[in-house]
Amino acid sequence: MGIHERDDEGMPTGAGLTTGEVARRLGVAPTTVRTWDRRYGLGPDAHTGGRHRRWTAGDMARLERMCALTATGIAPAEAARMVRGDAPPEAVPARPAAGAAPRPAVRARSRAGSGLRLGDVRQECKGIARAALRLDAAVLDELLEAVIDEHGLVTAWTEVIMPTLQAVGRKWESSGEKYVEVEHFLSWHVSGALRRSTPTAVADRPGATTVLACVPGENHTLPLEVLAAALAERGLPVRMFGGALPVESLVTAVRRTGPAAVGLWAQSRTTASRPLAQHVAAMEWGVRGARRKPVVLTIGPGWAGRTSAGLPRPAGLAEAVTLLESVVSHKP
Repeated sequence: MGIHERDDEGMPTGAGLTTGEVARRLGVAPTTVRTWDRRYGLGPDAHTGGRHRRWTAGDMARLERMCALTATGIAPAEAARMVRGDAPPEAVPARPAAGAAPRPAVRARSRAGSGLRLGDVRQECKGIARAALRLDAAVLDELLEAVIDEHGLVTAWTEVIMPTLQAVGRKWESSGEKYVEVEHFLSWHVSGALRRSTPTAVADRPGATTVLACVPGENHTLPLEVLAAALAERGLPVRMFGGALPVESLVTAVRRTGPAAVGLWAQSRTTASRPLAQHVAAMEWGVRGARRKPVVLTIGPGWAGRTSAGLPRPAGLAEAVTLLESVVSHKP
């Protein structure tokens, strides 16, 4: 056979596929394939010489089955046990035909149990919602880490975690204060997953720091935690001050850090203060002739209709990250 010939499964007859080729066939990120290898033992059966791993048709069959299982909301560790034969193969979906096009992002309408309406969302939301409703800490942590690892923080938050949190919030509001424990439980574990995804602080660079804080009276910190983690993921130094930072403390923090930008989060219109944001934006420091001011971002739904010229209000996490990257890159 020639070097480019393929077997009946459409696989090269030589050394096999690289990790990148496997990822393209499966429609997942290469980091996902490596994670399944490292964390769950789903690597190639045979090891070839050199640094690069090669995957055979048998290896691909296991990974395709892993994809099918996790797409139904099964936790990755449990799916891996089923693939390896360590767990009974209950309700295992048929694997796609060899050579099929990469799988699109799976979306489904699901109630995820107990009437929790998720709507038209990614399939991963289903597994996370079920684990949160069961108060299953181990599975919830695993699912959150897997979705962040596979999609990155911005996509994981925007398309998986936030829709699930919103569904829990709607259930709480419509059920007479029930499911409050589920929202708190899910928020706590999301916060932990964010910290584990960015374990080390980024070193300061003069004039390149971003200060993030909730305005006085505002205690919804999770969206700011996501933004802080996303910036750290991109190597941008951040100082996170959390919920309800008093005005005097905010001013002191800005003067001590001399940041390129300040992000002020307000969940409610009752806490958003345009005079406060304008005051921070007018602050100056540095020697005469080289005075600097921060760019102040007003972030969150509370600022709707309350901002003014010179105070950017990004529409979401991705826009906030892009804007802050631009601000830092243009600072001397």
